[in-house]
Amino acid sequence: MEEYGKNEGFDMNEDREEVYSKVVKAGKRTYFFDVKATRNNDYYLTITESKKKFDQDGNSSFEKHKIFLYKEDFDKFAAGLEEAVAVVKAALEGRLPGND
Repeated sequence: MEEYGKNEGFDMNEDREEVYSKVVKAGKRTYFFDVKATRNNDYYLTITESKKKFDQDGNSSFEKHKIFLYKEDFDKFAAGLEEAVAVVKAALEGRLPGND
């Protein structure tokens, strides 16, 4: 399943140049961080999670989830991610949010 976010200003048929790609293997999942450019040199990031699945007959396929992150959202996204990760780390250390 692939889901697409807002695409204002982006023609879905428009050629996209891949500028940078980073693969992160994490257990059963693989994450792809791809920086792409439009013809107008506008940049955006796609983050894809891929997980190998097996059906009842043992045939394998990949389940993928993708988000598009646009440059105007980078700072807010990074801040939200950093905050959420900090909460998880604090909880794992036995500190609940708001009890510091």
